[in-house]
Amino acid sequence: MRWLGNLIVSPFAFFGRGCESAAKHAGGIALLVGRTGKALATGQVSARAVLNQAYAVGVQSLPLVTVTATLSGIVTSQQSSYQFTGSIPLYIIGSVVTSSVILELAPVLTAIVLIGRVGARITAELGTMQVSEQIDALYALGRDPIPALAAPRIVAGIIAMPILVGYANGVGFLAGMIAARLTVGLGTEAFLYGARMFWHNWDMFYSLMKAVTFGFTVPVISVHMGLLTRGGAEGVGRSTTSSVVFMIIAVLVMDALFPPLLLN
Repeated sequence: MRWLGNLIVSPFAFFGRGCESAAKHAGGIALLVGRTGKALATGQVSARAVLNQAYAVGVQSLPLVTVTATLSGIVTSQQSSYQFTGSIPLYIIGSVVTSSVILELAPVLTAIVLIGRVGARITAELGTMQVSEQIDALYALGRDPIPALAAPRIVAGIIAMPILVGYANGVGFLAGMIAARLTVGLGTEAFLYGARMFWHNWDMFYSLMKAVTFGFTVPVISVHMGLLTRGGAEGVGRSTTSSVVFMIIAVLVMDALFPPLLLN
């Protein structure tokens, strides 16, 4: 009978542990955001550190963002060309490419790039500092690691991400337009006509709102997971893997919440 009791209790125990872990992470992230806001309000964050991190997040990510945005525009254009070779006017390809890139592909794919290239690096850096007791050394010297290590990375993500997404929007749009011309012979004027047909100025604001949200979420989670790292080099690996999974899920969940909140 004990196995039957364990079988009944185990799902509830698993659910309880999951809720406890989620509550701990939520509380830790809330404290991190609060301490970061306090550091910014009191002027403890170095502008030089923010600029250095913004360069690492933004400028150094441009090549990968360019490739990702170009491919997203080309693929969307080619698939639209394949689907619309019937009674639907080909200029609709312009509308599909523009809406797909600006509303969805550019913000989400740029966030994925940020997770893989920046988020994982931040977690590994801070995790290594944590297990090597460099964070403890800062506390011993009377210095708060949040203004020095966490806040510049979070602010840099908020600043750089909208710029990257705006750039990705333009690159994806141009790549889709060129691909439509090469694949089905759709001229520039026809493509732009289709793009303007269903265009709303709110779409660009919506895209940049996603960018700001993702640019805040990715560094906050990566910093939080890095500061929680324990257990030496193996712990750094586990923490980095968990951080990447956590960031991807958070971005996809928030992306799913944006349409009902802001497009209706």
